[in-house]
Amino acid sequence: MKKFTSKSKEDTAKIACEWLASLDTSGKDALVVGLYGNLGSGKTTFTQAVAKEMGVKDIVNSPTFVIEKIYETKHPHFIRLIHIDAYRLEKGRELQDLNFEELINNPHNLILIEWPENVKEILPANTKKIAFTFIDENIREIEVQ
Repeated sequence: MKKFTSKSKEDTAKIACEWLASLDTSGKDALVVGLYGNLGSGKTTFTQAVAKEMGVKDIVNSPTFVIEKIYETKHPHFIRLIHIDAYRLEKGRELQDLNFEELINNPHNLILIEWPENVKEILPANTKKIAFTFIDENIREIEVQ
């Protein structure tokens, strides 16, 4: 795991852009990434930066109440960015109602899941992990797998 310190939203955006550029896009399935961390630790800020870098024009907010938002991108490989907030979910099977199996089988999907620990039993074995830690009002620690 690589550890980064972010002292601003701009730092987080830079880390997110470098992470996106480093991704291996040769897989046969979607790239699923669990975003771990407490409220306010930077998960949504990171997702917003990834979306912007991928050419998403929509406003990207955490989909806490709708659970999932799908964005069309301009990325050369990932056609869709799927942002899932599992905070309100109790079991992974609740994601099945959102066609999760279909989503993870498409190699052109990048799936970012906030609160992945709530649905861990349904996540693919090769799910990547990014951990966010709130240090203080301005500083976040980001560990990337």
